[in-house]
Amino acid sequence: MNKTLLFVFFFVQKFLFAQLSERSLSSESWQFKNAKEKEWLTAKVPGTVHLDLMGNKLIPDPYQDENEKKVQWIENEDWDYQTSFKVSTTELENKNIDLVFEGLDTFAEVYLNGEMVKKTDNMFRKWEIPVKQYLKTGDNILKVKLKSAVNTGKELAQKVLFTVPESPRSFIRKAQYQFGWDWGPRLVTAGIWKDVKLCLWNQAKLKYVKIEQKLLTQQKADLNIHLEIFADKKGTYETLINNKLHTIQLQEGINRIQIPFVIENPKLWQPNGWGDPNLYDISISLKKNSTILSNEVVRIGLRTIELIQEKDSKGKSFYFKVNGKPLYIKGTNWIPADSFSPRITKEKYRKLIKDSKEANMNMIRIWGGGIYEDDEFYKACDENGILVWQDFMFAGSFYPSDADFLNNVKEEVTDQVNRLQNHASIALWCGNNEVDEAIVNWGYQKQFKYSKEDSLQVWKDYKKVFHEVIPNTLKETLTSDKNIYWPSSPSIGWGHKESLTEGDSHYWGVWWGEQPFEIYNEKVGRFMSEYGFQGMPTLETTKAMFSGNPVLSLQDPTIKAHEKHARGWEIINEYMKRDYHVPADFIKFNYISQLLQARGMRIAIEAHRRAKPYNMGTLYWQLNDCWPVVSWSSLDYLGNWKALHYQIKRSFEQQVILAEEKEGSIHLHAINDGLNVFQNVVTEIQAVRLNGKILNTIRSSGKVLEGSVEFDPVKIDDLIKGVDKNEVYLKLFLKDNKGKILAENNYFFGRPKDLKLTKPTIKIRKISAVEIELSTDTLAKDIYLMGDIHFSDNFFDLLPGTSKRITLSKPLKKVEVLSLWDTMQD
Repeated sequence: MNKTLLFVFFFVQKFLFAQLSERSLSSESWQFKNAKEKEWLTAKVPGTVHLDLMGNKLIPDPYQDENEKKVQWIENEDWDYQTSFKVSTTELENKNIDLVFEGLDTFAEVYLNGEMVKKTDNMFRKWEIPVKQYLKTGDNILKVKLKSAVNTGKELAQKVLFTVPESPRSFIRKAQYQFGWDWGPRLVTAGIWKDVKLCLWNQAKLKYVKIEQKLLTQQKADLNIHLEIFADKKGTYETLINNKLHTIQLQEGINRIQIPFVIENPKLWQPNGWGDPNLYDISISLKKNSTILSNEVVRIGLRTIELIQEKDSKGKSFYFKVNGKPLYIKGTNWIPADSFSPRITKEKYRKLIKDSKEANMNMIRIWGGGIYEDDEFYKACDENGILVWQDFMFAGSFYPSDADFLNNVKEEVTDQVNRLQNHASIALWCGNNEVDEAIVNWGYQKQFKYSKEDSLQVWKDYKKVFHEVIPNTLKETLTSDKNIYWPSSPSIGWGHKESLTEGDSHYWGVWWGEQPFEIYNEKVGRFMSEYGFQGMPTLETTKAMFSGNPVLSLQDPTIKAHEKHARGWEIINEYMKRDYHVPADFIKFNYISQLLQARGMRIAIEAHRRAKPYNMGTLYWQLNDCWPVVSWSSLDYLGNWKALHYQIKRSFEQQVILAEEKEGSIHLHAINDGLNVFQNVVTEIQAVRLNGKILNTIRSSGKVLEGSVEFDPVKIDDLIKGVDKNEVYLKLFLKDNKGKILAENNYFFGRPKDLKLTKPTIKIRKISAVEIELSTDTLAKDIYLMGDIHFSDNFFDLLPGTSKRITLSKPLKKVEVLSLWDTMQD
C-alpha cells in the first residue's frame, strides 16, 4: 500500500471511529407473519400489519365498501417481524452501537440474534438499546414479536376492581382513535410504525439540545444552549456553536451543559397574519481533539408567548399574548391524517398546513386521541406561522395511576417534550382531551354502578396523572417560556354556566344537543376550543369509498358505513329541514349538506368574533379526516376543500364586517385582528333586492378601529322600506378613510329555504386554460363549481352586475355549476 492510500485509510478509520454515524435498518428486507403461522411474507418498515396484509393481497382495503368489518380479526392476533442485516468488522470496532426504534406499536419483544434485548409497552416512546455485545460480523437477525394490544389491554383491565369506560384502550399507551371514533374506523394496528436504525459512536454523543430564550429585545436575544451529552470517557471536549468554540469538561455518563449564546438585532417569529415567521438555524457540534463526534442543527423562532387569565367582571379572561400583544386565535382541531399513520407523507403534512394558512388560521390544536405528529408537521407549522396547542395523548375516558402506568407516562412525556420543545410553533401543552369532563359530566359512575370509593379512586387517578406526573415532568424537561400547561380541554363542561365565563369551552349544544345554529349567538365563551357540525365529503372522496363503480345513494350500505356517528344521518336531515329544502337527488344532497355545515360554522365564528375581546379564540372541530367519511372536517380525506373550508377562509379574514340582528335593528361590528390601527373607518350598508336593484344605502360616521368596534344600530324598517325580508339582502362594506374597502360581507335575514330566489342565468367566460370569469343576471346564491379539481373560490354568492374570476388548479374541459335555486325545484 503506497503512502497516499495508507494516509487515506487511517484518516477514514479515524473519522469513522470518531464521528457518530447512523445506519437505517428500515430499508432492509423485512418480513412478517401471523405468530401462529410459519410462512413469512414481505413487509415494509415503517408500516403496520394492515398495510402489509394489503400489500400481500390478503385483506381488502378497509377504507372501501364495508371492508372495515372484514378486518377486525387482525387486532386479536400476535404478529412477528424480522430482517437480516450485515455488520462489518469495521463497524463492530465502534465502542458503542445502539439499536434505535423511533416507534414500536405497541407491546413488543425485540430479539437480536436470538437474545431478547427489550420489551416495549408504549407506541409513543423512543427506544434506544445498547446492542454491541449481541452483534456479530456478517449476518445478524433482528426479530420483533408484537402482542395483540387489545388482548393485552383486556388483561390489564382485569387488574382493576371496577369497570373502566372505553376499556381496554384506556390501559394502553397507544393512539386512542384506532379503537374507533364517531368519525373514524376501528383499525387497531400493530407494527414498526417509525424508523429503526443503528447508531454507532465513540467517546461521546449529543442526546438532546434545548434552546432556552432568556431575554428578547429589539437589540438582542439572550439564549442558553442546554446540551445533554452522554460520554463513555471523561475528559476535555469542545463544542462548536455556529462557528464559536467552547471548551467543556465531561464526566463519564450523562452530562448537562449550559452555554450562553446571543443573536444580535433579532427578527421575531410572527404568527400568520402578523408578519413573517422568521427562523434561525443553530448548528451545534461536539468535538474531541478537533474531531467531530456528534452534531445537530436546531431551527428556532424568537418570540414570547403567554396565556393570560385575569379575573374581570364577567369571569376570567383566557387569551394568548404573542410578542407582547394579545392575539385573537383563529384555527381548528387536528386529528391524524390517516388511520395508518406511517403513510402520511411529508407532502400531505405540508399541504394540510398550507391550506390552513391560506384559510387565515394562526393555531391548530392537536387533539389528544391521536398521535404526537411527525417532525414534518411541526416544521410546517414553524414555517407558516401556525401556533400549536399540543394535547398529550389521552382522550375521553378514565386512566389508571398505578406505578407502571405513571412511569410509562413520565417517559413518554419526557421523550416527546425533548423532541418538540424547540419548535417555535408550540404554544401550549394540554394534559388531555375531555377527561375531566368525562369524569364529571358523562355519567359513567352511575352507568357502571361505582361505589363511593370507586369514584374517589377515579378522581385520585386523574389528579395523579394530569395534575402531578405530567406537569412535574414538563417542569423537569422544559427550559423556556414553553411551560404553559393546561390540565384538560375543556376546563369546564358545556352544560355548566362557568364554561362560558372562564377557561376554554367545548360547546356541543349544536349537533349533540340538537339545538339550532342560532344558539351559537348566545353560547359564547372566553375561548372556544371545540364546536362543530358534520357535512359530507366532496363527490370525488365519496366515490373513493367504493372499490368498484360507486353507487351514489344515501341508502347504499357503503355510504351508510362511512358515517360513524350512530345518529349522524338523522341529525343532518333534521338540521337540513330547518334551513334548506332537502333534495332527493344525491349530488344535490351532498351539496346542501356541505352548505349546511358551512352555514352553522359561519354563525358560530361570527358570534365569537363579534364578542372580541370577551372571546379571544375560536377553534372549530375539525380540519381533516383519517379516511373517506362523513364528518366535521373542512378538508376531506383526499385533501379537497369542502364548502366549510372556503367559508372558514372568508370568516377568518384579518378585517371583517359582521351584522347582528337585535330588536328590529342591525348592529354592525367591525373586527380588526391585524397589528395596524385604522383611523376614521366607516361602514356602508346597501339594501339590495335579489335581482340586484339597490333599495337603500346608509353610511356610518368614522371610528377608530384597533381591535373591535360596534357602530350605531340601524333600524331594519328604515333599511328595507317594507320589502319582504326574503326578497332582499344586505351588502356590507367596511372602508378606511381613503375609501378603500377593508372588508365586505352579505347578510340575509331569513333561512336559505325561505329566500324568494329566481333562476339565475350564470355565464362562464374562459379567460385561459386555468382561469374563468362568472357573471349573473340575478342573485346566484351559493354557487357550486363542480369538478375533481381545486377552485380558488367556491360555494360563494354571485351578485348581479358583478363578475368574479376563478383560478383552476388544472385545466377542465367543462365547468358544471349548481346554485341554491337548483335545489329548490325538486
